[in-house]
Amino acid sequence: MNATAVTIALAFVSYLATYFNSVRLSQRQERLSRVNRQLSDFYGPLFALVEANTRIFDTFMERTATRPDGRSPFAAGGEQPTNAELAEWRLWLSTVFLPNIRAMRDIVVTKADLLAESQVPQVLLELSAHVSGYEIAEAKWERGDYAPQHHLSGVPYPSEGLARYARQSFIRLKQEQGRLLGRRGRRVAQPVDDAAGSVRWRRVGPQAE
Repeated sequence: MNATAVTIALAFVSYLATYFNSVRLSQRQERLSRVNRQLSDFYGPLFALVEANTRIFDTFMERTATRPDGRSPFAAGGEQPTNAELAEWRLWLSTVFLPNIRAMRDIVVTKADLLAESQVPQVLLELSAHVSGYEIAEAKWERGDYAPQHHLSGVPYPSEGLARYARQSFIRLKQEQGRLLGRRGRRVAQPVDDAAGSVRWRRVGPQAE
């Protein structure tokens, strides 16, 4: 009788262990599926758009928009932008910058269920308001109103905060994705300059995801 009870108890314990392990694996898989969606549909595209937009804007300012004295045509306290400078800004904004920031805003609006936070972060609300301000400006241009004051959004672009948010969120989710996939570490390649000045690669690591 005692042996039978022990057998039943062991079978029950084994069943519980199997059950809870199955629940844990299911929860892990569900979390991994959500993280994958967050990366592919929200934070990956957002991070890429923010980084690309920053680099394009820096190039625009360096090669096109900066005056000989190093100031922006829109800098406070400076001379009013010329018609040529305003026209150049409208061109870049309409063809490059506005499509980029609209795409960022659309990710926030249409994929809000993938946010890592329970509420929309302030920096994303500022981004959305910034885009709306430029859409108003663009509507005025379509009516032929090219007054200098209608060339900037009423809400500043949250460049530093947005770049930091997108980068940190993307990195954090990539690290979590690696943990969920069971990656303990991997070897990575780094470039090294040899004596001749050419680039070769060496392996370093292991490095955590």
